This record gives sequence, C-alpha cells and structure tokens, in this order.
Amino acid sequence: MTKIKVVTDSTVDLNKEIIQKYEIHVLPLQINLEGKTYLDREDITPTEFIEKMKTADELPKSSQPSLGSFIKLYNELTSDGSEVISIHLSSGLSGTVRTAETAAKQCNGKVTVVDSLYISKGLAFQVIEAATMAKKGHSMAEIIDRLNVVRKSTRLFVVVDTLENLMKGGRIGKAKALIGSLLNIKPIATLEEGVYSPIANARSHGQVVKQLVKHLVEDTNGKIIKGIGITHADGKDLAIRLKEKILELYENLEILIEDTTPIISTHTGPGAIGFMYYAE
Repeated sequence: MTKIKVVTDSTVDLNKEIIQKYEIHVLPLQINLEGKTYLDREDITPTEFIEKMKTADELPKSSQPSLGSFIKLYNELTSDGSEVISIHLSSGLSGTVRTAETAAKQCNGKVTVVDSLYISKGLAFQVIEAATMAKKGHSMAEIIDRLNVVRKSTRLFVVVDTLENLMKGGRIGKAKALIGSLLNIKPIATLEEGVYSPIANARSHGQVVKQLVKHLVEDTNGKIIKGIGITHADGKDLAIRLKEKILELYENLEILIEDTTPIISTHTGPGAIGFMYYAE
C-alpha cells in the first residue's frame, strides 16, 4: 500500500504538537518587515510579529514559499515511493497553490495539490482530515472526495478591531477608515469561494460575539459540529469571550484558541479574531 504524506503551509494555524502528532509537513511563507525577511513561525513568532508591526512605518509584505523549496520537499517525501497531498491556503489570497502545482509537475514523485479555498483553521480542518485518513490507509481519491465535503461544510469569519491596516493595505479609503474608527466599527467578513466578503459591522465586542454565535447556531442546526476553532492577532480577550459564549450552548465542544499567522494579521491589524467551524 502506497503511503500518503501531507504537506501544507504556515497559514494553517496549527501548533507544533498537532503538527507532530499528525506528521504534517509545513512550508513557511515569508514576511518582509522593515527591510528584513522572516520565515513565518520559524524566524519570528506571531506575538513577536505583532509587536514589531505596531511600530513599523509601513505595512509588512508577505510572499509565498519558493518553487525550489516546494520541489526539494516533494522530492524528499516521495523518495521512498510515497505520494504527497499538498493542501494550501486559498488561491484567491495567495499564489502558493499555483507554485505548488508547478513544483508538482517538476518534482520526481507523485504529488496532488489541493486548493483549500480557506486559510487558518478553515485550512487546518482539511489538513487534519487528510492526515487522519492517510494514517488509516485511505486512497488519494478517497481523501480528495472527503476534503470536498469538509470544504463545502466549512464557514470562516474574520473580525477586525481596527481599520488602520485595511487602510494601509489599500482595501478601504482613508476617509472611510477615519469615519469607521470614530464610530468604533468592527467589520465582520466571511470567506466565500476563497475571497473575503464583508457581511456586517458591529459596534462592540458584545455585538461581535452575538452575531458570530447566531451564525454558528443557524448554520449547524440539525447537524453535528465536526470541527471548530478560534484564532486571534493580539485579540485573545475577544477570542475567550466568544469561546465562553459558545460553551454555554455547546458544553462538550473542544475549542482551541491559537495565535494566527502574521500573513493574516498583516492585513487585519491587532485585535482581530478568526472564527471557523464545519458541521455535517
């Protein structure tokens, strides 16, 4: 039976213990901050990044793993005859998937590349599912079919606490950012078909929690919640409030709170949270 190994990128927002437990191979994206380049989560932690970003004059820039790093890893993992499934953040947010596809054609082994259409825990749900099935000996076709189901069952929300980074990144105008800040607006966006789509504005953390819990309850009514996660960019207090409210309704849920990747916090700014779940 051919062994299948799982590759993903550092936007997966999984801690080292889970990565080791499921034998996941992670390629880091790169971050350029004030003229210095860091490998995501290797040269700089999410917490260190947030602190540096707060005092930086310019918005940090991110870049995908190099073609050479993909080819090198693929060749190493397939040298014993194994296959690779390489699952990455949405192609609507990064060119990482396209680079992985190019590398898959140029490497010596058999590699299947998957566009998760998500990021953070939305990506992690698919990565862990693939790793679990690979350990049990499922075929590549069976894993791909299952990931399609997980993907269609996933919801992802992002809440921004400050509009400054969105303004610096050119996603909203300065006037709109100023008005939004004065009104204390906290935009809530979702990820549809791999692209961010604003859906609502909240005026307080209480409203944020209320709206996110409402979506969870409506989306999962009559279903079993198979995975749930909260990530944050220096927004742990809000993340904890959301977790506590959810546990009032669903006592037996396991909800992990993780620091999000700098790739995300570059665009959201400090204080942001991500909320993801999938149910069937």
